[in-house]
Amino acid sequence: MFSSRFHWDPRPNRLTQALTAKRAAGARILDLTESNPTHAGLHYPGEIVRAFADARMLAYEPAPAGTPAARDAVSAYYAARGHAVPVERILLTASTSEAYAYLFKLLTNPGDEVLVPRPSYPLFQFLADMESVRVRQYPLEYHGEWSIDLQGLARALTRRTRAIVLVNPNNPTGSYVKRGELSALTALCARRGVALISDEVFADYALTEDPDRVPTLVTPLAGVEECLAFSMSGLSKVAGLPQMKLGWMVVNGPAALRAGAWEKLEWIADTYLSVSTPVQCAAARLLAAGDSVQRQIRERASANLAFARGALAGSPANILAVEGGWYITLQVPRMRSEEEWTLTLLEHADVLVQPGFFYDFESEAYLVVSLLTAPEIFREGLARLVARLKVA
Repeated sequence: MFSSRFHWDPRPNRLTQALTAKRAAGARILDLTESNPTHAGLHYPGEIVRAFADARMLAYEPAPAGTPAARDAVSAYYAARGHAVPVERILLTASTSEAYAYLFKLLTNPGDEVLVPRPSYPLFQFLADMESVRVRQYPLEYHGEWSIDLQGLARALTRRTRAIVLVNPNNPTGSYVKRGELSALTALCARRGVALISDEVFADYALTEDPDRVPTLVTPLAGVEECLAFSMSGLSKVAGLPQMKLGWMVVNGPAALRAGAWEKLEWIADTYLSVSTPVQCAAARLLAAGDSVQRQIRERASANLAFARGALAGSPANILAVEGGWYITLQVPRMRSEEEWTLTLLEHADVLVQPGFFYDFESEAYLVVSLLTAPEIFREGLARLVARLKVA
């Protein structure tokens, strides 16, 4: 009776089962996986609520690409960072997840393929399955720092590949795309007639400086003539407001391809008209108020990273190089599997972390920890983690 898209195993994994049992028993769990800014003890200015006191939201005037005022607000966001992004290239969506769905509809037929990085965020498989699209992975390599395995990526291409997805910076590795990598990718996409999709939701959260990185792909790709390219972001990370449901994409590339893509994207957007009027009316004020939330997140991530480096010094674990975002990856001894480590930490230390296989790390043993975690929880949780590693 139901679609074959729903082929996932709905049963909870061992970590989820153990966590449920712990909480049912009343244990105080030190959650080092926090990904929701609204649950992280940040201060949200009252201007965010006042932004919705706007009579314009009482009128429904649908605009498939988004209202001019809201798109102007997104253009201003880029302008404040030194990037000139024309309003006519900005299309609003309810989220970056919806933006992926639009782009998979635009670029693929059922059975076509998109390339995504490995390791990376596990949502890609679900988004692709919902569009009857296949996911193929290309490797990120680690040799003291992360880089794209360009030869491995080229080998992953097939005649059915329609898009290459970049995450800049990557989640969870925190690695930015480098300029040389971008140049090679745009040339490859041009030769093969493949689109480039850049997910930039964490682009504002740099933890280090590197002149060789591409801090956001909007600027270079806006002038690229070789291939069709799309840059995506949204309020969820930019302003720490995942509940507001406003994302966007910027359409880049050769004029003819860009015009064809825009026409079809407007058609898709007009079919759904999913972006709410209230959030579009409030967009400019939400972005402005979100600056203070973003600043708090950057400060917390930097402080937690500094603490983690000190706490883990001399321990059996080490932190892989990280450039941005709000996660770190810990390499731990292979005497246990990642699953065993996470279960041991939860059972014996009441500490919750994520195993690397959640993000498709190719080898053992890695644990992923969120720098967004409230400092008092982060410090106590990391201290317990280190103590457990030393006695294991």
